[in-house]
Amino acid sequence: MRVLKFGGSSLADGGKFLNAAKIIHGKSKASAIAVVVSAPKGVTNTLETLTETLPVKSIRKKTLDEMKKGLKAITGFLEENLSGFNAAEVNAAHGKRLDEIATLLTGAVMLGVCPANIKAEILACGERFSARILKALLVALGRDAAILEPSSFLVTSAEFLNAVPNLAQCREKFAANPPGSEKISILPGFTGVNEKGQLTTLGRDGSDVSAAVLAVCANADCCEIWTDVEGIYSADPRIISGAALLDDLSYQEAMELSNFGARVLHPRTIGPLAQFKIPCLLKNSMNPTGKGTRISGSAGTEKTVKAITHLDNLTVVNVVGPGMKGMVGMASRVFAAISREDISVILISRSSSESCISFCIHNRDAQKAKNCLEEEFELERKNELVYPISFKKNLSIISLVGDGMRHKKGIAARFFSSLAQARVNVVAIAQDSFERSISAVIAQHRSIDALKVCHQRFFSHKHSIDAFVIGFGTVGGELLRQIGQQQGSLNDQGIDLRVYGIANSKGIHLKPEGIDLSKWSKGEASKINKFTIDTLKEFVQNRHLVNPVIIDCTSSEEIARAYPKFLANGFHVVTTNKKANTASWDSYLAIRKAARQTQRRFLYETNVGAGLPVIDTLQGLLRAGDRLTQFEGILSGSLSYIFGKLDDGISLSKAAAIALDKGFTEPDPRDDLSGLDVARKLLILAREAGMPLELEDITIAQVLPDKFDNSGSVERFMKNLENVNGHFQRQFEMAKKEGKVLRYIGRIQDGKCSVSIEAVARDHPFYGVKDGENALAIHSAFYQPIPFVIRGYGAGAQVTAAGVFSDLLRTLAWVQEEPI
Repeated sequence: MRVLKFGGSSLADGGKFLNAAKIIHGKSKASAIAVVVSAPKGVTNTLETLTETLPVKSIRKKTLDEMKKGLKAITGFLEENLSGFNAAEVNAAHGKRLDEIATLLTGAVMLGVCPANIKAEILACGERFSARILKALLVALGRDAAILEPSSFLVTSAEFLNAVPNLAQCREKFAANPPGSEKISILPGFTGVNEKGQLTTLGRDGSDVSAAVLAVCANADCCEIWTDVEGIYSADPRIISGAALLDDLSYQEAMELSNFGARVLHPRTIGPLAQFKIPCLLKNSMNPTGKGTRISGSAGTEKTVKAITHLDNLTVVNVVGPGMKGMVGMASRVFAAISREDISVILISRSSSESCISFCIHNRDAQKAKNCLEEEFELERKNELVYPISFKKNLSIISLVGDGMRHKKGIAARFFSSLAQARVNVVAIAQDSFERSISAVIAQHRSIDALKVCHQRFFSHKHSIDAFVIGFGTVGGELLRQIGQQQGSLNDQGIDLRVYGIANSKGIHLKPEGIDLSKWSKGEASKINKFTIDTLKEFVQNRHLVNPVIIDCTSSEEIARAYPKFLANGFHVVTTNKKANTASWDSYLAIRKAARQTQRRFLYETNVGAGLPVIDTLQGLLRAGDRLTQFEGILSGSLSYIFGKLDDGISLSKAAAIALDKGFTEPDPRDDLSGLDVARKLLILAREAGMPLELEDITIAQVLPDKFDNSGSVERFMKNLENVNGHFQRQFEMAKKEGKVLRYIGRIQDGKCSVSIEAVARDHPFYGVKDGENALAIHSAFYQPIPFVIRGYGAGAQVTAAGVFSDLLRTLAWVQEEPI
């Protein structure tokens, strides 16, 4: 025999009832079948609301009339689509039961409260509705069906509303009078009777328990739970889009998952099935051919961690005090008091000093727990042996579950590093002695963030980078092009890089699913949200983005000043903007302090050498114990290009015009020729070497003569450059006579920084540097007398954007890991 249970979502309307009946009809051809049914979707909720609110007669009547209308819609559909379905008979039976409900509610209103036994009678009616419909439906399909009364065998404890089945008595009574296998037995779920024969209910979702008890009593080959999902997943698929369906679970794994929030299966369902080694199969009634999830005594352990689950709306109770240490019986008193109030304890943790007991309960039970514990420890509290009992509400439990976790090294480390990456604080920790699960209590508003990161680390092994690009000019636009071109390849490598926002001085264009860079154009920037840190923070929180990155491709001082706030709010910062690193020394330190405190990355490789690995190389040398003794470098790709053209006999004004046309210079070439840009880069390098210098400490000899008139428009300035061609020609000729060339060089020497035009000889490493190249010579304790030289292109949007892209990829949260 096989027991099939259909939940309320599988019986929500006439079409779903018909679908369930076809599944039953097909299964019955292969073996004897018994069916357990829940109430049609929403019916039990409505009945419970009526018993708890006891509204006035007109509202009670309206509610019951709407329920009757909904039931008639089901039977009407079945009558239209299946000849032989007796809708009139079913509707009459439903009408009679609805009248009984109305009578019971009227009595409850007169009492002013709905007694537990009356409430149980009312709540049990929903399953009766389903059983009556399904019986008529199977008869119409040509199958002999009969309703199996719970009172005939399902004996429970005395409680009316949350009773526990007595398996021994259930089996004994069932064996004494088993239903005939020639008929399909239909058991209304959720209900039983106590030893006095009074109707009881098994708690919400108790129809699963009914199915398990029936399977045990009938020695069934399998208990099938049919619902509206494919089975049990590695995480809640409504939250985690990449959650994978689990083919199999052990009984113990399933119990852990159901206890810690997996809603597919009632926590009390697995116990009876495990005791009698009856497999359980979870299936989707909308996809009967799907594989589903099988729960049995032995499940494959090729996956160390099977699933991650979460349970919300919890409270941690802390009982703390010096009087608890070494006192025998304190724990028993705590939990005895909680037990008397019928409060379920979900998780327990105790300090090694024995002075604190912490445990989790549902939020709804917090006040009851407070009252009973304060009463239990009233004397100890008066004598300060127990401190005031604390309650921390609105928490969640995140749990990893898997039989294969036992003795596997690295599980806990990866779990807690994942929580750290999600920037989640842990309130309490618990692990079962069988090492089948490990749980952490965290703030509920961060639970989805924690789930996403943990699922990435244990199941998808996929990195995410959630980018927001500020500035889409020459470099920003090229960066967006490169990201769009590379997204597919990165995805194949397990990196999900999405740009969620693109901003300019007017505001920011945001898209919750990420911006399609193949279709995006600068014109879309008109679809604007206000660009503030709060706007981005709210967007990230609502989308539960776990690795947000600000990419600053502007030269804005205002945005640079905001870096500490971005870092404090969980953003990495990647920037081409040199303003932050060349502001005051205190500001420079504040950014790094914010990055350390929040464990976020502040990356600015392109501040000095465009796409060249200058900052990273220097930091690596210094971390390894090296010491900078001297530095010299060509740090401006635009000036490298211009001075290289002088070598070719081209005048300064023409060389500058060519560089401007090629996009090597800033839109206003005065920014390059002033030498300030080179000075900023030199200051950054000096600070990386530990020198607490300010920008005004750098001696700057600008490219142009001191008396040169650089006022007016860019066009006027470029025209005026013709007036200094002779000056530079003379300088060039003088250097040439000595076998030298002119280069614009930044220098750090004896703790001082300077920027100036220098003539260098053929044996100098900068002699051949031209055409937009950057070159840096690092003289250090390790690299002397021959310096460490870095050389390559340092001008142009393409290489600069590539450098930013490289920094962006360095924000990946962890190195690629082997599956656990």
